[in-house]
Parts: sequence; structure tokens; C-alpha cells
Amino acid sequence: MENLLFHEIHQKSRLAVKEANEVLKEFELYSAQWSILFCLKQFGPMTQKEIWQYLNVEAPTVTRTLAKLEESGWAGRKEGPDKRQRIACLTPKAEAKVTEIEQRITGLEDGMLADLTKEEQEQLKGLLKKIKSPARTEKDVQNG
Repeated sequence: MENLLFHEIHQKSRLAVKEANEVLKEFELYSAQWSILFCLKQFGPMTQKEIWQYLNVEAPTVTRTLAKLEESGWAGRKEGPDKRQRIACLTPKAEAKVTEIEQRITGLEDGMLADLTKEEQEQLKGLLKKIKSPARTEKDVQNG
């Protein structure tokens, strides 16, 4: 069979999400919620637009997920300089737990990649970063 790359990526992605959800269950989080918390940990407070653009998801998805994170005390949103902007940030609850969660997810990644050498792991990361949407321009890719 030809052209199995998309299928293989999709299957591994589904497996990774399933396994991540198992790890995150004890924190009462799902992988989509963790993605947003991870962004906020990495980059600090972000507008909702910055989050959905970085994660390549639809704006309503980010809005709904942030609302759930707010309800459960993981994230907060405040008005930005432009009254239409909403800026998301981690709460003290999230600040206290995010490093522990990240360590658990890293352990999961280590287990999933255990059959690859360190060089193969680095090569895989590099190759995945090169994959882009055909509709995006080179400038978009460079800007993340």
C-alpha cells in the first residue's frame, strides 16, 4: 500500500492522546486542556487568538476549553489592552501543578519513544517540525 504516512501519523497521534488522557486523568484534565496549559507555561499569558493560532485549532474550541479550565480553576482570563481581547493565564493552582504534570507527560513520551535511539528521537522531532500545511506560506511557518 502506498501513502500510508498520513494514516501512520494519525494512528500514532490518537495513541498519544489516549495515553496522555490516562496520565492526565488523576489531575482531572484532558490532552486538549493540557495543550493550552502547556502553551501558557511555555509562553506566559497569551491572547485566545495566539493560542488557537499556535495550536492550529478553531477559535471556538479554544474558547470552550478555556471556559472549562476556568471553571476548574486551572486558567484565568482577563481583558487585554484592546477591550475585545481576552488574555489567558495560569492560576496559582496550575502554577503549583504544571511542572508535575509536565514530568508525567515527559515520562509518557520517554516510554513511547523507548525503541528509538536518542539520534532517531532528535531526527523524528526535526522531521515533524518540517511538516507544514500546504496552504501556509514559508513566512507563516517561520513565525510559528
